[in-house]
Amino acid sequence: MRRLISLLLFLSMSGLMTLQRTQVADSAAPDYDIIIRNGRVVDGSGRAGFNADIAIKDDHITRIGNLRGAKAKREIDARGQDVAPGFIDMLGQSEQYVLIDPRAMSKVMMGVTTEITGEGESIAPVNDRILKEQEDFNRRFNLTVDWRTFDEYFKRLDKQGAGVNLGSFVGATQVREYVIGYDNRPPTTAELEQMKKLVADAMKDGALGVSTSLQYVPARFAKTDEIVELAKVAHQYGGIYITHQRSEANAIDDSMKEVFEIARRANIPAEIWHFKTAYKKNWGRMPEMLQRIAAARRRGLKITADVYPYVAGSTSLSACLPPWALEGGTDKMIARLKDPLTRDRLKKEITTDSKDWENIYLGSGGPGGILIGSVTNRELESWQGKRLSEIATAQSKDPLDALFDFIIADHGQTGAIFFMMQESDMNAALKSPFISICTDSGARATDGPLAGSKSHPRGWGTYPRILGRYVRDEKLMPLELAIHKMTGLPAANVGLKQRGLLREGYFADITIFDPKSVIDRATFEEPNQYPVGINYVIVNGQIEVDNGQRTPTNSGRVLRGRWYCDRYEGTLCAPPKIEVP
Repeated sequence: MRRLISLLLFLSMSGLMTLQRTQVADSAAPDYDIIIRNGRVVDGSGRAGFNADIAIKDDHITRIGNLRGAKAKREIDARGQDVAPGFIDMLGQSEQYVLIDPRAMSKVMMGVTTEITGEGESIAPVNDRILKEQEDFNRRFNLTVDWRTFDEYFKRLDKQGAGVNLGSFVGATQVREYVIGYDNRPPTTAELEQMKKLVADAMKDGALGVSTSLQYVPARFAKTDEIVELAKVAHQYGGIYITHQRSEANAIDDSMKEVFEIARRANIPAEIWHFKTAYKKNWGRMPEMLQRIAAARRRGLKITADVYPYVAGSTSLSACLPPWALEGGTDKMIARLKDPLTRDRLKKEITTDSKDWENIYLGSGGPGGILIGSVTNRELESWQGKRLSEIATAQSKDPLDALFDFIIADHGQTGAIFFMMQESDMNAALKSPFISICTDSGARATDGPLAGSKSHPRGWGTYPRILGRYVRDEKLMPLELAIHKMTGLPAANVGLKQRGLLREGYFADITIFDPKSVIDRATFEEPNQYPVGINYVIVNGQIEVDNGQRTPTNSGRVLRGRWYCDRYEGTLCAPPKIEVP
């Protein structure tokens, strides 16, 4: 009996000691994965910044406040720095680039954690006709297109991973190309129904809405009624309408009316991408255009817009040609440029001002206002960063002949920069309360497969440029308003769930920067330079920039639209609900 009592006592004491050791171990275990201490929190709502610590567990923010007694696996001392939501690029253009180089270096290094894309031509749906137009680009970068729908693309991106979260619109141009091709004609009744079904399928797969790029061919061939019908479909699935409007220059008055008409008839929120008043004859008109948007908002229309902080735009060099020269696709365009009689006609039209099309060559002041950005033909790389006027002089050619020959040599794939805006107009837009921020540029890097080409500096420096030049140095707007334009405002406009703000229970997308040193370094001639002052970038709870250095982590996710998120349980549309102690 005594032996039994002794054995029971021994087991009881052993269990107590084991329990005590477990409790000690538990008390020593970290409470969180990351704690950001001593920073000034600018939460993305527009309200004044405040001092607080932020705790992260897994992929979401768990606590905001005084966390003096808490422990974490990793602690970041943000003393003297501002802690903001990760920046949201309202037009990013990286849908292909993140498959070629998943790091999204130029975006992550300037604090971008989320990118919105799909400007008229979107990553899906695709068919053989569309793939033929893309084959030069895909061949150059060894990109295999193994998807046809948005769902298939999203699954590939989720499997591969990327440095940024990515959400996309379905392009009205894309579905037009899919069904009609590149011809200048309206869709038949049956074709329009097919286009509407493609939009519906994309929305069910998680597209954020429907987009247009109406300045360009073949989007320019679409009439307002066609766009309204596609926008109505997007509205049925909780999406918005977003547009590169039909004119940003000589015909901007009618173009703005069309934006408002589409929003009204489709009963859908509308956003104007990279809002501007371009070409010298339209300089000074931005305040008037902002007043028109404000008046439309007072009438009940949900109209917003976004801008980038540069006086030059960027698009294809072939955009210098009138619409009829681009009809039918790249091969037909090249054939026209090789014909002497057609060249003579083009020279007359390009040197004549008109409201019938966006004459970006004339609007940029001619060849001296056009800079070659990126090329697909490697033999042309030495011309990147050169003005068209320099190329014409070096080749002893008439500037328009130099233009036509360059388009031919690069098979219509050249990206160019056009100097066509003025600073005061841009500043007026930047300050407006309903204007958010975009880059209109794909993610690149100073090394890797995308390093050989140049682009617009906006893809390397937009957000540090605003924080450093326009907020700190020129005091154009308060820091809190600037951060709201980069985070909370765009997230609300496109319906991103639990992103864009620093809130308990929200995804941990966070950018930490030094307000005293943050600035862009990219220039038009030498754009491929990362900014300074962006010290930490966290995407879905994972550190991607650590004390100014890029880590190997690519923790971005696909962001699907409202309809998809509302219907599918277990997705990553929203973080798990947490109980805050």
